[in-house]
Amino acid sequence: MLKVGVIGTGMIGQDHIRRMTTVLSGVAVTAVSDVDSAVAADVGGRIGATVHATGEDVVADPQVDAVLVCSWGPTHEQYVLAAIAAGKPVFCEKPLATTQEACLRIVEAEVAYGSRLVQVGYMRRFDFAYRQLKLTLESGEIGSPLMMHCAHRNASVPSFYQKEMAITDTAVHEIDMARWMFGEEIAAARVLVPRRSRNGGELQDPLLLILEMASGVIVDVELSVNIRYGYDIRGEIVGEDGTAALGSLSPLEIRTAKQVITPVPADWRERFLQAYDVELQEWVHALALGGRPLGPTAWDGYAAAVVSDAGVAALRTGERVEVTLVEQPKLYSSAEVVA
Repeated sequence: MLKVGVIGTGMIGQDHIRRMTTVLSGVAVTAVSDVDSAVAADVGGRIGATVHATGEDVVADPQVDAVLVCSWGPTHEQYVLAAIAAGKPVFCEKPLATTQEACLRIVEAEVAYGSRLVQVGYMRRFDFAYRQLKLTLESGEIGSPLMMHCAHRNASVPSFYQKEMAITDTAVHEIDMARWMFGEEIAAARVLVPRRSRNGGELQDPLLLILEMASGVIVDVELSVNIRYGYDIRGEIVGEDGTAALGSLSPLEIRTAKQVITPVPADWRERFLQAYDVELQEWVHALALGGRPLGPTAWDGYAAAVVSDAGVAALRTGERVEVTLVEQPKLYSSAEVVA
């Protein structure tokens, strides 16, 4: 039984705790902490977990085998570094850290440790539809890939949402997905600014992010975060001999009043519920079988941060911005990564 300590008991932290205590197998939550001690006490009391004052205390708890970081983004670096220093596997919800420099410090710490401990929460790699799309691409059935068209649509976003967040918080999922889907790095980013939607108020919405892959494949990502009708994620790869796309994911089709209606998910939790389950179950199994994670790496978190920075620069300047990464350490070779 893998004993997990959870740092951060907000919305996503509580959802993962629910998942580990009621859905998954081979795992128990033994410790929790949160900046809001009352929330941590309530959550810990409901599941019989030890409540700690700090995240570092969770890491140091001898009843904790592995750590799950779901706290506020700017705190991720300190908790991930603490877990590495303690030699404990750590699953960190995205972002790995809030700057590329902080991500690189985590990469360097893990390389110095000598083996993988870190997994980053890019759950699209665990979504059944995306996995089928990747399998189809790798089969050669549609020939060599030329382009990929993506859409990331939200019904609405909070009032504090700023235009840069369309890149750093929203498009970062497509950034990681594209690197994983095509098995290569992103070389450059551009952003086009269409006519502004009235639904976004003063927010520049939508945006069109264009990613140039190292091989020359072009990935375009429509970012519409106030489209009202629901949460809609789309992806289509155009190959030399055909195309492959994510299918309709609704389990229901309604026929009434001369119409066929396919319901659209309300938000990311509804759309990717099963992907989150698979993501954490595979993490638990990987640690049980081999003692190390096999999903998205600290390098993936670093690369996503660098590409996000390039996207923000492109948004601000209107220019094409090249992506420059440090040399990839041997620790992060493809043989070390399954998902």
